[in-house]
Amino acid sequence: MTTEATLTSTSASPTARQVWTRARGVALALVVLLAGAVAIAVIRSDARHGELDPRSADPGGSRAIAELLADRGVDTRVVTTLDEAATAAGPDTTLLVAAPDLLTPTQQTRLHNAFADSRGRTVLVASGSASIERLAPGVTADPATSLDSTLSPDCTLPAAQRAGTADTGGVRYTTTHLGANACYPSERLATLLRIPDGTGHGDTIALGAPDILLNDHLDEQGNASLALQLLGSRPHLVWYLPSLSDPSAANPDDERSFFDLLPSGWLWGTLQLFIAAALAALWRARRLGPLVPEKLPVAIRASETAEGRARLYRKTDARDRAADALRSTTRTRLAPLVGVPVTQAHTPEALLPALSAHLHGDGQDRQSLLFGPPPSDDAALIALADRLDALEREVRRP
Repeated sequence: MTTEATLTSTSASPTARQVWTRARGVALALVVLLAGAVAIAVIRSDARHGELDPRSADPGGSRAIAELLADRGVDTRVVTTLDEAATAAGPDTTLLVAAPDLLTPTQQTRLHNAFADSRGRTVLVASGSASIERLAPGVTADPATSLDSTLSPDCTLPAAQRAGTADTGGVRYTTTHLGANACYPSERLATLLRIPDGTGHGDTIALGAPDILLNDHLDEQGNASLALQLLGSRPHLVWYLPSLSDPSAANPDDERSFFDLLPSGWLWGTLQLFIAAALAALWRARRLGPLVPEKLPVAIRASETAEGRARLYRKTDARDRAADALRSTTRTRLAPLVGVPVTQAHTPEALLPALSAHLHGDGQDRQSLLFGPPPSDDAALIALADRLDALEREVRRP
């Protein structure tokens, strides 16, 4: 009882208070990271409210360009469904798709078919690889975006030459159309493409970034000039703002998984949190290295240790392991007594001949005693232990 009480009072296991003291720094860091992520998400969500909306006067809105177009006789109509956008097709209409990547593949195909032969103009704003190949066949979006936002036209398109430098840097495009105008290149890839249709009257404009349409960038560089020329070539402008509530988006074939709906920034943020947690675990974990011997809180007699191990063997009926332990220990003690190296104590060919030379008797009986099969029951195990003791006493006898 005294030993048990001493072991309990000197337990090396950390208490709940010690665990909290060690882990509170990591917990606080995780809470700060989570709070920061939520705050950034809320701020960005507010900042994106009304983005590219011609009715919004926010810095990210496009009311300024709509007002300038109205002064030049171009009327702007905002639509939020695919049906409204498709029925507006005509040679005197410009369709601007504000967020093409939000459209499902079925919507993208329907929209392209509606304007393919309309002889009008379609402007795709920052159309990525998820949409550009359906809305503008023959055009491919490069995975790497432009490093510079302000670029020079470097093409023969009259609208680009008159506007000069503009903030078109963003998605970069390549095309197989021989008659296309590739403007505002970044590392030899265009950030503005004009692809004429088969009739020679209509065209499709792929614009790599929305900056030239935003209120807070309209007065910079040649943004206003380029935007007015791209959107003001026809008397009617249909400004399509894709909406998740559009009935045409409810197509079972276009269902996306939960991870497809998450913004890429959240996925990268989650990965960074996992990496930070792993690094914190390595930092706080016990250092790897050799074992360090520690003094026991109490002195335990060898007989108690042997008795405890014997009880464990008996509880699991591990007579084979108990017999192996007895035989191995006896062979280790007998080997030096008969002139056999300890390293060969467990080799019958080395130990048994030395024992036969030292003692008289049946060598076969010693082989069965030292290297035989495990005992069948507890009585046989006890008999084995007695015989091993008798053999060792006989060897030690002068």
